[in-house]
Amino acid sequence: MADELHPYKADLHIHTVLSPCGDLEMSPINIVNRALERGLDMIAITDHNTTRQVKVTQKIGRDKGLFVLGGVEVTSQEEAHCLSFFETDEQLDEFQVFLDEHLPKIPNDEDRFGYQLIVDENEEIVGEEEYHLLNGIDVDIDGIYEEVHRIGGLFVPAHVNKGTTSLTSQLGFVPPDLRADGLEINKFVTKEDFLKKNAYLKKFGFITDSDAHFVNNIGDVYNVIHMAHRSFDEFRKALKGEDGRWIDTMAFREGAAGIR
Repeated sequence: MADELHPYKADLHIHTVLSPCGDLEMSPINIVNRALERGLDMIAITDHNTTRQVKVTQKIGRDKGLFVLGGVEVTSQEEAHCLSFFETDEQLDEFQVFLDEHLPKIPNDEDRFGYQLIVDENEEIVGEEEYHLLNGIDVDIDGIYEEVHRIGGLFVPAHVNKGTTSLTSQLGFVPPDLRADGLEINKFVTKEDFLKKNAYLKKFGFITDSDAHFVNNIGDVYNVIHMAHRSFDEFRKALKGEDGRWIDTMAFREGAAGIR
């Protein structure tokens, strides 16, 4: 008998106070509380080039009934942003070693770019990233894909329709032979309109997310993921359209800022 599927609301691209562009109110507890206020069932933490704020957010989420997927937004050598998602703490730790090895050792300029703070569940500062996290690592798109898959994660190039920091902006197009588990589009295009101009990409599963840097934007845009329960493997199946799982993209909050 087939599994009974349920719709889960998910915003899978959220930055914390650890990202230099993240607002200082983007602490793990504030993110989880806001996600629950917005009726979300699932979020992903995707700071720039670091995973070090994921685990505390996952702990808070477990305590409050919110599923938190571990992730990161990697900036490739081409200066394209790519989401990567992982299932276990061990995978996150292994990928963090990879990021530490390949991020340029350029100190962060707090006055120019913002703070890069690691905080605990009580919003106490417990650490800080020394090197500027917005720089591209010295690994290209294919190399990142290979490392993510070697570890057992999922690789999803971010906001591919965006005019900056995307595959389209950096390469001029999304390569037809791109190795990826799915693609993310931002709130300014629907999947249907995107595929009208890029029909060769219809083989990919799509997600769309808020890319929130401010608490009030969490859940402005979200996916409805149809799966048996909330887990990494169920999300993987939905992203790939396996076993009847699927993702409905582009669900908008009424009155969400910037939606058109």
